[in-house]
Amino acid sequence: MKKLKLVMVGNGMAGVRTLEELLKLAPEMYDITVFGAEPHPNYNRILLSPVLAGEQTVDEIVLNSWEWYSDNHITLHAGKKVVEVDRVKRIVRAVDAQGGVTEAAYDRLLMCTGSNPFMLPVPGKDLKGVIAYRDIADTDYMIETARTHKHAVVIGGGLLGLEAANGLMLRGMSVTVVHVMPWLMERQLDDVAGKLLQKSLEDRGLKFLIGAQTQELVGDADEGKAGRPDGEGAPSKGRVRAIRFKDGTEVAADLVVMAVGIRPNVELAEKMRLHCNRGIVVNDTMQTVTDARIYSVGECAAHRGIAYGLVAPLFEQAKVAANHLAQFGIGRYLGSLTSTKLKVTGIDLFSAGEFMGGEGTEEIVMSDPFGGVYKKLVIKDDKLVGACLYGDTVDGSWYFKLLRDGRSVHDIRDKLMFGESNIGDTGHEGHNKAASMPDEAEVCGCNGVTKGTICKAIKDKGLFTLDEVKKHTKASASCGSCTGLVEQILMFTAGGDYSATPKKKAVCGCTDASHQDVREAIKKEHWLGHDAVYRGLGWRTPNGCATCRPAINYYLISTWPKEAKDDPQSRFINERSHANIQKDGTYSVIPRMWGGHTTPDELRRIADAADKYKIPTVKVTGGQRIDLLGVKKEDLEGVWKDIGMPSGFAYAKSLRTVKTCVGSEWCRFGTQDSTQMGKDLERALWAMYSPHKVKLAVSGCPRNCAEAGIKDVGVIGVDSGWELYVGGNGGIKTEVAQFLVKVKTAAEVMEYSGAFLQLYREEGWYLERTVHYIGRVGLDYVKKKILEDEAGRKALWERLQFALDGEPDPWFESSQAQVDVRQFTPLAV
Repeated sequence: MKKLKLVMVGNGMAGVRTLEELLKLAPEMYDITVFGAEPHPNYNRILLSPVLAGEQTVDEIVLNSWEWYSDNHITLHAGKKVVEVDRVKRIVRAVDAQGGVTEAAYDRLLMCTGSNPFMLPVPGKDLKGVIAYRDIADTDYMIETARTHKHAVVIGGGLLGLEAANGLMLRGMSVTVVHVMPWLMERQLDDVAGKLLQKSLEDRGLKFLIGAQTQELVGDADEGKAGRPDGEGAPSKGRVRAIRFKDGTEVAADLVVMAVGIRPNVELAEKMRLHCNRGIVVNDTMQTVTDARIYSVGECAAHRGIAYGLVAPLFEQAKVAANHLAQFGIGRYLGSLTSTKLKVTGIDLFSAGEFMGGEGTEEIVMSDPFGGVYKKLVIKDDKLVGACLYGDTVDGSWYFKLLRDGRSVHDIRDKLMFGESNIGDTGHEGHNKAASMPDEAEVCGCNGVTKGTICKAIKDKGLFTLDEVKKHTKASASCGSCTGLVEQILMFTAGGDYSATPKKKAVCGCTDASHQDVREAIKKEHWLGHDAVYRGLGWRTPNGCATCRPAINYYLISTWPKEAKDDPQSRFINERSHANIQKDGTYSVIPRMWGGHTTPDELRRIADAADKYKIPTVKVTGGQRIDLLGVKKEDLEGVWKDIGMPSGFAYAKSLRTVKTCVGSEWCRFGTQDSTQMGKDLERALWAMYSPHKVKLAVSGCPRNCAEAGIKDVGVIGVDSGWELYVGGNGGIKTEVAQFLVKVKTAAEVMEYSGAFLQLYREEGWYLERTVHYIGRVGLDYVKKKILEDEAGRKALWERLQFALDGEPDPWFESSQAQVDVRQFTPLAV
C-alpha cells in the first residue's frame, strides 16, 4: 500500500504531540515531513525560564531529539520557514536563512504555526535591546545581554513576564516589572493572591511599577526620532536606554522585554485563504472549515471561538487530530475546561473556574499572609465553581475535579477548605496523598496521565528515575507542576530512592557549585557569613534564593559553631516561628518529653493550656510526645509559657525524638535501662541542628519494642551491653538501619552515637537523610571514621558537645535564639 504524504508546518509541542499520537495508531500510514522555522528539534517552550535562570540547559529541555525524527522516519527541515502553500497542487514551499527553497507535496497538511508575541506599538519598539520572550533565540539574547548590561525592564506582569524578570535577576541584572493592571497575573489570580505574589517577589529583589502606562522607549542615539509621540520618522538606530511613562517619569533600561501577550500566528493561513477568526477556524475533528485535507492544532487553532494557550487542551486537540489522520474517525474535540497550576519562581499557584466570584456566589477564604498561604473557594448553588490557591496547591486537582464534575458540596462544605485528606476517614495529616489516590485519578493534567498509567510503566519497564517516568509516560514533562506528585508515586512504587542526591549537582540555579563544593570551601576559607560564600563562589545572585539560603546557613553554623552567626531569615517558616504550620494556617506545638517520659504535673499544664487557648486537637505522636494542633499564631508564646516545657524542635531540621520502651526498670524481659539511656541521649542532643530531621530510639531488649531498627540511630539492649544501628528511615520508603557496633557501657553509647551524628552534621548535604548520607559515602567509610579511628571519634563527640553547649531554648530564650517575637503580634484589622 502506497503511503500518504503528511506535511506539518511548525515543529512545536502541540504538533509533535500529534505525530506521537499518530505513530501509535498508524505508524506505517504516512511519509511525514516537518518544517520548523527554528534551527532546533522540538523543545519544551514552557521550560525556557529555567534555562534563562541558569537552572537548565537547552539540551535538557529538548522533548524530541534529532534521533527521534530519524528513528521514526520523519524528514525534519529545521531552520526553514514555510512561506507559501499551493492548495490546488498541494505543495508546501519553505525558505532558509540563505534564501534556499525547499518544496514538499502533501495529501494531508497539519498547520501548527503557533502564536506570535505581541509588541506594544510605542515609539522606540524597534530599538536594539527591545525584544519579546518567545523562543531559544530570545533566551540566548537575554543571557548574553545580562553579561554586559545592568538594567532590565520587563513589560507585563503575567507568568512569562515574571519568569523573565526572575531569570534576569538571577543573572545579576537590576529588574523592574511594569504592569498596567492593578495586580500581577490578573488572569490567573485574584487581587489578594496577586498582591501576595508581588510582596514575595519584592522580598527577593524585584521592583514593580503597578498601573504604569508606557509612552515610549528612549534610545541613546537619535533620541528625538525615537521619542516622537506620533511615531513617525525612521526609528532610532541606537540602543534603548530608558522607558518613559505617560506621567513623564523614566526608568533606566539597557534591555526591555515585552511579555504582554500572544496572538495566533495566522499569517500563512490567511495567505492560503483559510478562514481565520481569532485563529485558524477548525471543527470538532480539528479539520479546517475551509479545506478538509488541512488540520490545525495548537495556539494557532480557533475552536468554537477559542484559541487555547495552555498545553493541556492543546494535547487533547492533538489526540483528536491524530485519530482522524489515522482514519479512525471517532474522536471529537468539544473544548476544554481549564485550570491553571503554576510554579512562579518557586511559588505554587492554582486557579480554576470563576475564581473572581461575582453575583450569586459565596466565598470561603483562608488567608495567612505571613505564612505565605491564601485560599479562596467560590460556591454557587451548593457547587464549587471557582478556586484560587496561593502557596499551598496540593488540593488543586481535587478542587478542579469537584468543579468539573459539578457535584454538590453541601455535605462537605465545613471541611472543603481543608482539602481532600480531611474528607472521610483519611486522617488530618494526609501525608501520603499519592499512595491513597485511586489508579484512575489524573496526575498530569497537561498530558492526561493517570496514576495507574504511571504505576504500570514503573513496574513493567523497571523505571527508577523521574526522567525515565517523563520519557515513558510524559507525566511532569510539560509544565512540571505535578512533579512532586509523580516523585511520590515513583518513590512508593519503584521501591528505590529516586531522590538520592547525585554525586555532582548544583545547590540551585544561583550557582554551579555543588553541596560538597560549598561545604569544602566554607571550611577551607573559614567563611562565616552568607556574603562571603556568595562572593567567594561567584553566586549569580548576590543574596541567594529560597533554595540555597537555608542550605548555606546550615553549612556555616555547622562548620563554624559559635563563630558563624545563624540567620533566622534564611530558615523555613516553621523554624522562624518555632512551631509547625498546618494546612489551615494554625500551628502545632509539641513540647519535649525526655525519652517519652512525662509527669502528672506536665500533663495538667498541657490540659490547662489546651482549655485556655481553645486548642481543638490534642494527639499522641508516634515519637511518644503530645501534639497540640490548631494553635493560633498569636497564642504561641502564651502556650509555650503556660506548658513550661522545652521546645520539642518538631518543626526543625534537628533532633526530633528519642523513643524508648520501659526497659529493665519495669519490663520482665528488659536487659538494659532503655528509658534512662533514652533520656540521657535526648538531653545531650536536644538542640542539635542537622542536615535533615533525626530520630533515635532505644529498646531495652532484642524484642525491640521502640522500633530502633528504623531510626537514624537505633540502640538495642542485649545481655552484654548495647548494639548500635544507623541509617534507618521509617518514612514513605522504609529503610532498615545497618549494624554499626556493639558496646558495653552507656558512656560508649553516647560517644559512638554522638560521633556518628557529628560526622553526619559535618559531611551530610542539606536535606539529605542519614540513610542517603550513608548510601553516598558507604558504611565502610563511616565505620573507618567511627570505629577504627579512636582519636577521631572522640574529637567528633567533643565537637558536637562544644557546638551544643549553651544552645538557647527558642521558646523561652527568644532573644538569644534570635526569634523575631513581632511575628506573634496579630495585625490590626
